[in-house]
Amino acid sequence: MGWVEDLHGEKVAVDTAPFIYFIEKKPAYVDMLHPFFQAVDRGQISVVTSMITLLEVLVHPLRIGNTALAQEYREMLFNTRGITTRLMSLEVAEEAARLRASYNVRTPDSIQMATAITAKASFFLTNDIKLPSLPSLPLLALDKLRAEPYS
Repeated sequence: MGWVEDLHGEKVAVDTAPFIYFIEKKPAYVDMLHPFFQAVDRGQISVVTSMITLLEVLVHPLRIGNTALAQEYREMLFNTRGITTRLMSLEVAEEAARLRASYNVRTPDSIQMATAITAKASFFLTNDIKLPSLPSLPLLALDKLRAEPYS
């Protein structure tokens, strides 16, 4: 079985980078992310992310004036079956502060991870290998998944 099939039935928190790689068709990642997002669309995996993702994915399209790309991100984050983009709540803010205090995680990353924890996600899909893998939130790093394919 592959990594995507292993996630069937799970809630996966997704960091910003996988969305960028998929939407902008980054050659190194799009082929591995396509089956993941297909499984999300089929209801086999549910995804949660935070408003930090919207903030981060819109920077480049807005900077270059690409309104179509900005809208594609909005559609994916707010109108795609299986993807929930959450506002920051008091619970998320307090959990993010705990993560910053305990692991020295940057504020945007702490909000992403706190959103995952409070949403009870089983995994955190990212490509940031500097983030801590927590007992309650194991990391799935794209580069590691790519380098160590399942047999």
